[in-house]
Amino acid sequence: MSSPTNVDSSLNAAGIKPEQSKALDERPAQPNEEPIILAIKELYSCKPSNDTFNIYASDAIFHDPVGIASGIGSIRSQFVGLAKIFPRADIPKFRILQNPANLPPNTILIDQDVAYFRNPVSDSPTKVVNSLLTLKVNDANKVISHKEEWDHVKTTTREDGFLGWLNEERKKLTAKLTDMFVGGGDPN
Repeated sequence: MSSPTNVDSSLNAAGIKPEQSKALDERPAQPNEEPIILAIKELYSCKPSNDTFNIYASDAIFHDPVGIASGIGSIRSQFVGLAKIFPRADIPKFRILQNPANLPPNTILIDQDVAYFRNPVSDSPTKVVNSLLTLKVNDANKVISHKEEWDHVKTTTREDGFLGWLNEERKKLTAKLTDMFVGGGDPN
């Protein structure tokens, strides 16, 4: 376990404050990003197929405020589990953002709103979540890191000291429990 460092806990995965990332200009997807963007929309609309997960490198990490999943099988479990809780999700806002100067070009930033429905025929969602997605892609155009920050706000990690370490360990346990119950199952 590490001790507290000089990490600015107000900076999200884009390396900026939430109000700054929300204000970034939108940009079009680059041709090499289009398969990734399509898969992300499938994941967050709770309609993943087996091919959806082909965007990930075998050792990819997915980190959101609920869990930290390592590897394609564990990432699959998280999103298949989400689709079991919410049989319908709509994406009323989806913006690919211009990277700030501090981010490498192999990073894709997305600002999205997802409306989750427990009842698929309901007119009103159970919950609407705004989030910043920060995707890091390797030279083979595979996602190696997928971070989701609700309302663009950084969640604590071990770099934030003891409480951050506890939070990170809880998220890993949550992902493992989801793996046990969902088992990286077939999304179809």
